[in-house]
Amino acid sequence: MNRLQKSLLTNAVFSGTSGIILILCYTTIAALFQIENNTPFWSIGIALLYFMSTIIYEIKKQRKIAVLWIILQDFLWVIGSSVLLIFNPFQISNAGLTIIGFIALIVLFMGINQLIALKKIC
Repeated sequence: MNRLQKSLLTNAVFSGTSGIILILCYTTIAALFQIENNTPFWSIGIALLYFMSTIIYEIKKQRKIAVLWIILQDFLWVIGSSVLLIFNPFQISNAGLTIIGFIALIVLFMGINQLIALKKIC
């Protein structure tokens, strides 16, 4: 398994685990974030499971354009998280903001690692 495949696998595992946690614990997470509407949590969980499946597909294929799309989505996640942290439009609790920030850092590092690994292959 090359570095790109390992990087993608890490992203897939993290995304899948996060998705499952969001689906199974959406009410608890909504309470932690002090958000009444819990729909965003389980719906993001479902989207993360789909994202995970696209990453798993690319672990074997390693198509440059598809991997770039995965990396772009990671960076868009970080940008979206940054907007939430800066403006807090949904009045998310400090605990929720901390979680968002921590996850955004993990996703940023995964995206950078994938980009570096992709450049070494192509």
